Amino acid sequence: MQDLQERLGYQFRDQKLLEHALTHSSFANENRKLGLGDNERLEFLGDSILGQVTAEYLYNKRPEIPEGNMSKFRSELVCETALYEVAKKLDLGSYIRLGKGEESTGGRDRPSILSDAVEALIAAIYLDGGYAPAKSFISDFVLTSEIDYTAPTGDWKTLLQEQVQKTPGKTIEYRQVSESGPDHNKRFTFCVLIDGKVYGEGTGRTKKEAEQLAARDAMERVQS
Repeated sequence: MQDLQERLGYQFRDQKLLEHALTHSSFANENRKLGLGDNERLEFLGDSILGQVTAEYLYNKRPEIPEGNMSKFRSELVCETALYEVAKKLDLGSYIRLGKGEESTGGRDRPSILSDAVEALIAAIYLDGGYAPAKSFISDFVLTSEIDYTAPTGDWKTLLQEQVQKTPGKTIEYRQVSESGPDHNKRFTFCVLIDGKVYGEGTGRTKKEAEQLAARDAMERVQS
């Protein structure tokens, strides 16, 4: 785990916390005799810390964003896709402890598993070293994406609707594709169809977020 800690820029005093953050429920369930806990409670804590740090970032660094749009931009910064990219940058999939079933079905590269592990890792850093190093990690690895703050409202569904309506008679429909995760950490996947054809897909913590991300995905195709 030393090479991972070097990538993180953080050295754990309690190595078990790091191992705990990288233990998926499938591994814990298959190895109950070892008395291992999975990382789901850490995910819950990490999600809260991530939300607070991101809110501070938007408030302090982006004063031009009105209150009504801050939640939308925060969701975009910390959505599953963004955290998945963080996990790939850290090669987190190589370190996660998975059960045999998840291992055999490509769990090491599954966005939901990797993004959850990033949240668990944030919580582990917080519990090991406090708020400052957790905030530093989030600043260095998560809050690095450039967002188009000039979008009229940040409402991708509205922007897509306006774009599609330029051609009379076209229809837009959002459909739920899947729902996964525990009650405290749900993931919803939606697709958006234009005239019955799938144009975009998005995964988020709420149905509204998933629809927004699906609309953003579709906008790229509509405008290309």
